[in-house]
Amino acid sequence: MSSDPWGRVDETGTVYVRTADGEQVVGSWQAGSPEEALAYFERKYEGLVVEIGLLEKRVQTTDLSAKDAQVAIDHLREQVDAHHAVGDLDALRARLDKLVATVEARREERKQQRAKQSDEARKAKEDLVTEAEQLAQSDQWRAAGERLRALVDTWKGLPRLDRKSDDELWHRFSHARSAFSKRRKAHFAQLDAQREEARRTKERLVAEAEALSGSTDWGPTAARYRELMAEWKAAGRAQREHEDDLWNRFRGAQDVFFAARSSVFAERDAEQAENLKLKEELAEEAEKLLPIEDLKASRAAFRSINERWEAIGHVPRDARPKVEGRMHAVERAIQEAEEAEWRRTNPEARARAEGLTGQLQAAVDKLKGQIEQARAQGNTAKADKLERELEGRQALLDQALKGLQEFGG
Repeated sequence: MSSDPWGRVDETGTVYVRTADGEQVVGSWQAGSPEEALAYFERKYEGLVVEIGLLEKRVQTTDLSAKDAQVAIDHLREQVDAHHAVGDLDALRARLDKLVATVEARREERKQQRAKQSDEARKAKEDLVTEAEQLAQSDQWRAAGERLRALVDTWKGLPRLDRKSDDELWHRFSHARSAFSKRRKAHFAQLDAQREEARRTKERLVAEAEALSGSTDWGPTAARYRELMAEWKAAGRAQREHEDDLWNRFRGAQDVFFAARSSVFAERDAEQAENLKLKEELAEEAEKLLPIEDLKASRAAFRSINERWEAIGHVPRDARPKVEGRMHAVERAIQEAEEAEWRRTNPEARARAEGLTGQLQAAVDKLKGQIEQARAQGNTAKADKLERELEGRQALLDQALKGLQEFGG
């Protein structure tokens, strides 16, 4: 008979293992010596030790699910409980019991982690919905539209909540986006409608101006032209592609009429010479408004000068382009100041200018880095080519920065 601290083999070849509940039969061994029998079943025990150790490591260091871990534990426990190994089986059971407790703790930890992640995702989506609902009331059409698109991308990257909560929040989010889109569409439709109405009005004014261009009823026709001009200014701007053409036709019709009147009134040269003197004085008065500093005051002053100008009457034909050109130069300066003020206070144009400047600055910075890298690598040809490309981008950036200064930043 042979034995060790955890097992023995009796004279019949039966192998036993010692446990806290007494000896348990491991198996029968007839093929060799008792020492070989014990060694065989001790190796079986060592195999169980290795398997339990590996499972402990997997539980501690991997994302093995609690369900899979429990299946593995149950499988090993069946082997330990079968008593087909010689060794401290009670210690193995204790390790398996401890492993069960560890798995349960991990299960609870993951459950709490999932709950925390769900709460964080809910808070994040509620914040997105709140911001979207605020943006839905914005009149900064470009900036708000871009921000809403960014919020959609953020939403897509967040985990789903329970179906009911997720659907409710998404419905609010989607409704806010739709409300913004409807308001933006209505805004630009209104602008388009206003410009189209201005175009129709100006086409009517042009038609009447052209019809009057052949009139010889000098006084009433000239008065009517002044009325048409007032109506023109009150009509607002048409679409850019129509405005200049309509103005050229309108002004051209007046030129035809007043040129004819000037021809008929050749005897009034003296009067027209006096008119020229007066208009030159008004032009000089208008030129003193330059440079435009106080737009509102300059506009009012020019309007007063222009009203006196219109009341004076015509000047000699050959002098007219020069003196009117002086007035037009002041008028253009006021218009440019108005347009600059409009651009400066227009958030959509500012956002567009800032976006372009940012893109160009990024391109310039990237080219500078590529040039440094090419120089460091000794690639002079590539560096020179990139330098030429940088010059072009830098010029565009300088121009964009100059434009951005018009917005005061």
